[in-house]
Amino acid sequence: MLFICYPKCSTCQKAKKWLEGQGIAFDERDIKLENPSEDELRAWFTRSGLPLKRFFNTNGLQYKSLGLKDKLPGMTEDEQLALLATDGMLVKRPLLVDDGFVLVGFKQTEWEEKLKKD
Repeated sequence: MLFICYPKCSTCQKAKKWLEGQGIAFDERDIKLENPSEDELRAWFTRSGLPLKRFFNTNGLQYKSLGLKDKLPGMTEDEQLALLATDGMLVKRPLLVDDGFVLVGFKQTEWEEKLKKD
């Protein structure tokens, strides 16, 4: 299982602490140091079943400074994935990636349900 996070993010810290408390093994990856590639993002987006907009960190400074709220609706899926791959800080985090699922953002009840089923 791959846990992709920004170590300074309080939500990521909370998610990591929760995973450790559940005894769940994972590999950790700093999204700022090792940005997800376009191919990774495409695979995760497909596996997640979520709308692509959910992969954007809509509260982030880059999202706001680039005016993405207004630009995203006019962009193709390929353009959005390419943009996400340019800067890890544009990507919603944490991400929890496993063979059967991708969780975006930390909602404890959602994580509990998914990790109990699998």
